[in-house]
Amino acid sequence: MLYIIPTPIGNLQDITLRALEVLKTADAILCEDTRRTQILLSHFGISKPTYRYNENDERSVNRCLELLRNRHNCALVSDCGTPCISDPGWKLVRAAVKEGMKVSSLPGPSAVACALAGAGITGGAFTFLGFLPRKPGKASKLIAQAYSLNVPVVLYESPYRVVKMLTLIGDTLGEQTPVVVARELSKVYEEWVRGTAKDVAELFAKKVKVQGEFVIIIDRPSDEQEENNDADF
Repeated sequence: MLYIIPTPIGNLQDITLRALEVLKTADAILCEDTRRTQILLSHFGISKPTYRYNENDERSVNRCLELLRNRHNCALVSDCGTPCISDPGWKLVRAAVKEGMKVSSLPGPSAVACALAGAGITGGAFTFLGFLPRKPGKASKLIAQAYSLNVPVVLYESPYRVVKMLTLIGDTLGEQTPVVVARELSKVYEEWVRGTAKDVAELFAKKVKVQGEFVIIIDRPSDEQEENNDADF
């Protein structure tokens, strides 16, 4: 059995009781980074064999598959959040399903869900793009296509590129495009910033050092939101 285990995106107390139970009873834990996973396991007093899972290394994928073929119960984790969602794991899941192995996906922490709930801008549809391509042209095209669907667009970004990404959003959709930026979700220095793409980009550009992982939500202008709401009736 392959278990997909979401792990905390920041606060270690956010792990579920069921996730802990599976980690305690699994024969092996497949990790994005064994050092990061060991911090979590040590915190909860769990001692289990860990194996690094490298999505881009076929030998790594096959080694993990071999554990499953030998009837081992394996728990797949990423550094934080839900595996396979802008994180490694989907190739192993696909291969396991193809071979007829059982796969169980546990609910749990997800940065995209956490950010959307706290943003207060939608209770329905949205488009999730994850991490965008590094080339500005490709990223701009994806943003424009997603935004044309008239629902909020959610993407992930690193602290090293967040200003460039916010600037790109402004260049693509207009500097006054409203955004919600969530940083360091569930951690001590959690921060929420709301404003236009231009203003938020300038705010982070002024900081001496930008840290933490970012979730950026591209919203619709308030007048468009009202028009869309009226169209529902």
